[in-house]
This record gives sequence, structure tokens and C-alpha cells, in this order.
Amino acid sequence: ADDREFTASGDVNDVESIRQFAVAYLRNEQDKDLRAFDLHFDNYYLESSLYTSGRVEAAVKKLQDAGKTYEQDGALWLKSTEYGDDKDRVMRKSDGSYTYFVPDVAYHIGKWERGFTKVVNIQGTDHHGTIARVRAGLQAAGVGIPQGYPDYVLHTMVRVMRAGEEVKISKRAGSYVTLRDLIEWTSKDAVRFFLLSRKADTEYVFDIDLALAKNNDNPVYYVQYAHARICSVLAAWGGDVDSLREADLSPLDSPKALGLMLELAKYPEMLSAAAADFAPHDVTFYLRDLAAAYHSYYDAERILVDDETVKKARLALVAATARVLHNGLQVLGVSAPQKM
Repeated sequence: ADDREFTASGDVNDVESIRQFAVAYLRNEQDKDLRAFDLHFDNYYLESSLYTSGRVEAAVKKLQDAGKTYEQDGALWLKSTEYGDDKDRVMRKSDGSYTYFVPDVAYHIGKWERGFTKVVNIQGTDHHGTIARVRAGLQAAGVGIPQGYPDYVLHTMVRVMRAGEEVKISKRAGSYVTLRDLIEWTSKDAVRFFLLSRKADTEYVFDIDLALAKNNDNPVYYVQYAHARICSVLAAWGGDVDSLREADLSPLDSPKALGLMLELAKYPEMLSAAAADFAPHDVTFYLRDLAAAYHSYYDAERILVDDETVKKARLALVAATARVLHNGLQVLGVSAPQKM
């Protein structure tokens, strides 16, 4: 059902046929966006399947059998206050339908049972209120799920500016900007870098004109240009980069060289912290700082000097910088061009 193809009946009164076609069409549109972004999802999971497979009913039964529910005013309630929520939550309304956090509980029980002990949910900030109740339901189910499962990263909406004006988006009017639109207007690299250049829960404005600019104000251009600039130096030298491993680094004693080396030394710890904190924006900030340190060093000292020892030391430093720039960009899924 997740990669469905469907041909509508053509009958304007056949609501179910129209619904099936709409789901298939929008799923196809999502896939086109993801392919343009070089993203692949191994599995899609339709919420409706949680009902048809009986997983929702099974999850509710687990909670009832554990004594974590009660009936009141014709509704079924979860004792979520026992797990830190500010009030108990309705699970099944008086009309027999379930509230929207219940299938989330059922889904995550299934995910845990499938062996996913580390789960990160990426959602909009409007879902913030569901976190406590979903976690409460998972704790109450008594299936061994630890406290604080799953993790969440909440994103705000992105505003888009073009030619100095905000691109108007309206659900009611059916006007919206897709990921593919941004990629076609700018580039995959720009979209990836820009969207990762801020904390997920902070307001962000995607400036189309800035993403197209070929100057230092454009952060992705600035970082990629630093890498290309180093590649140009190494190409002009024409030697074997691997031989620089044995270079004597003692000539690297100037303030600019030392500053660049200190920036390089931050990379492993920064990357580990960014991964642990779900903070890819830290990688973008670091790459911008590293590029700035390199540009400053390049402007201060000639690299291809006559003194062989000094030259190889400086080449080793910039080659290491190129490696870290390349690796950092690769983590973000952004290319590291050798020429620009």
C-alpha cells in the first residue's frame, strides 16, 4: 500500500476511488522530491494499516490489561499523569473513535518489537503536545520500552523569500513550495546546506537570491570555494598528497597557521557532539569557521614557496583542511567540488 499505483474510476461520486488516487498521487510526488534530494526511505508505514492490522486494538488491550486505563464520561482514558504528563488523556472518545496519539503508541510498540531500540522522530513543532502522552503510553504498555523513548526533533515551518518578497503559501488556496521547487530554483547542495544551517525549532527564512549568490555571503558557496581553492593549490604543486604525511610541521608557527590547526583539531569532538545532540547545524557552523580560517591563512601566507620544508609543511596543512572540509560536507550530503 505504501508504493501504490491506482487508476481512479472516473466517477466523481466514487469518493473512495478519489481518495485512493489522491494518496497514490501524493506519495509519487513525495518520492520525486526525495529522489531530487538524494534521499531514500527503506520503508513507508501508512497509519491506516495500524487499524486494519489490529495493532491499535492490540495496543489498547495491552494498556487495559496493565491497569493503566479507566472509563469516564463514556470515554476511555490513559493514566498518563503516572508518567509525568500534566493530565490524563482520552484514548477512545465516546463515539468510539481513537484520539490521534493512540496509533502513535501502537506504531512505536511495533517498532520496538522489530528491534529499533533507538528511534528519532522528525515532526513539526505543532506535534509538541503529543510527546508526553506517546511516551506515557509506551511506558504504560509494559513491554520493556525505556523512559524517554522515542527521541524527537521538532521543526518549524520554513519561509521562502524570492526577489526580496516572501513566497506566499496557502493550504486553503492549495499553493505551496515543494522541496523540488527549491532544488530547481537553486541546487541540491544549497538546499541541503541552508536547511541544515539552523536549529530545527528556530524560525528560518530560505533566501533564494542568497542561495544563488556566488560570493562570501552565501555560506555553501563560501565553504565549497575554500575546498576548490585548496584543490587548485594542490594541483598547481602537482605532487603526491600522501607524501605530505611525513612533512615536518615545525615551520607552521605563524598565528594564522596555528589558528587553522586549532580549528582542524576541533572537528572530531564537534562531530561527535553534533551526532549526540541531533544538531547537524553545528557541522555547518564549523565548516564556515574552518573555511574562514583557511581563507585568512591563504591571504596571509604563500603556500608554494621555494623553501621545500616550508612548502611541504604548508601543503600538509591545507591538504588536511581540504580533507576535513570534504568529510564535513559529505556528512551533510553536500558535494565538495575541486573546481568552481
